[in-house]
Amino acid sequence: MVILIKNKSKENKTKLRFKPIFIVGIILIVFILLLTILRIPEDSWIKGDNGIWVMHGNASSMPDYVEKQWAALDCATNLYTIQKIRGVGSNYECLGNCGDYAVDMVHTPRTSADDLIENQCNSYLNGTLKSFIEINNEGKIVRVVE
Repeated sequence: MVILIKNKSKENKTKLRFKPIFIVGIILIVFILLLTILRIPEDSWIKGDNGIWVMHGNASSMPDYVEKQWAALDCATNLYTIQKIRGVGSNYECLGNCGDYAVDMVHTPRTSADDLIENQCNSYLNGTLKSFIEINNEGKIVRVVE
């Protein structure tokens, strides 16, 4: 009878040794499943100091508002290039519109001439467009205001 008790106690010790490991394993699996299912997306797009949306982290997709702004920035750069080829736009005036943005050529750094009404876009001044892109005389985007 003593032998049977020893065997039972060995079995119990073995079971107790594996039980905590089993519980920890189950907890880890549940935790990983919860992280996968309830994954909170990272804010993957932020505005830079100049108002341009930039990717932050690993974005899985590009939001519509970023696509819209980037398309307007491409348009502004193309508008600048066309105006430069034509010899227009060296007076730091409005270059035109790109989507929902007015495109204005400015000095870098800005001067008081950039704030003159005659050097700004009418579409922005009269409220038709509420956003604008400032580009310098080298074709670099200075600032985006939305």
